Amino acid sequence: MSDKAKAPFGGVPSVASQAGTTVLRMDERMLLARLARGAVANVAFSDLCGLAEALGFELRRVAGSHHVFAHPDIPQLINLQAVRGQAKPYQVRQLLRLVERYDLRLEDKL
Repeated sequence: MSDKAKAPFGGVPSVASQAGTTVLRMDERMLLARLARGAVANVAFSDLCGLAEALGFELRRVAGSHHVFAHPDIPQLINLQAVRGQAKPYQVRQLLRLVERYDLRLEDKL
């Protein structure tokens, strides 16, 4: 069976959500390119968390809806929150500013 047959919508992997529906996961490179074009609305929270981790951030703690990420080379923490499964646009912009300021790169996956 081909990869396209396993994953819907052109090979983008999906995961089951808690509500039993399918949530599509976007590739980190595709998401970063989309965000760089200014499309910061309607970003799935799980995709943004995956992007932050691919950029080298580590989840330090979760307090309620607040997911706090830290990067070993950056003094600031980044706080991400989900609202009905979506990331808040201002928090997406904060992450993008850190990417630009510190010239962060996506880590290669093995």
